[in-house]
Amino acid sequence: MTGKDHWETVYQTKHADEVSWYRPHLEVSLELIRKTGIGRDARIIDVGGGASSLVDDLLAEGFTRITVLDIAESALEDAKARLGDRADTITWRVADVTEVDLPDRTYDIWHDRAVFHFLTDAADRQKYAKQAGKAVKPGGYMIMATFGPEGPTQCSGLDVIRYAADDLEKIFGADFTLLESRLEDHQTPAGKTQQFIYALFQRKSD
Repeated sequence: MTGKDHWETVYQTKHADEVSWYRPHLEVSLELIRKTGIGRDARIIDVGGGASSLVDDLLAEGFTRITVLDIAESALEDAKARLGDRADTITWRVADVTEVDLPDRTYDIWHDRAVFHFLTDAADRQKYAKQAGKAVKPGGYMIMATFGPEGPTQCSGLDVIRYAADDLEKIFGADFTLLESRLEDHQTPAGKTQQFIYALFQRKSD
């Protein structure tokens, strides 16, 4: 089963609020987005956004230039159905983030919650870092949320990599400066606790 097939199966067999990473609202992500001070016309890409509620909250706060990218088309279809007519204002991309052709220096914020830790191959992590460095405009921001040092070692039947802030800084430090990081104990819909780490980076000037 390919990565795409795996995630299509997940979203075809589970409701969006049943997957372990589900939260009704991504409170920490929203706080960090607000903290950047970006304007409501800023370009935001939610990498692996799938059926996440982040797009709903961004629309509610007045953001108008949002892209949601996910490898699973079924996840994006769930989000579109939930948003109704508002879905027409969003740019939807069905793609693997390590392979997709993204525009250069375009996004003010690159947001990823729970995608990067699934990249267990070093070559894929390098591709990902290159994509982010290419697509985020100088002075823009990246919000990276992965499993923390005490997070699970597997998720959705797949191996994952756990990260500390220093680990993320080593991977993204060529293009980004780490501004802050924090830990979150995420409660899954099944009642388990998963440790996440959130890191806020700023894109360096060229």
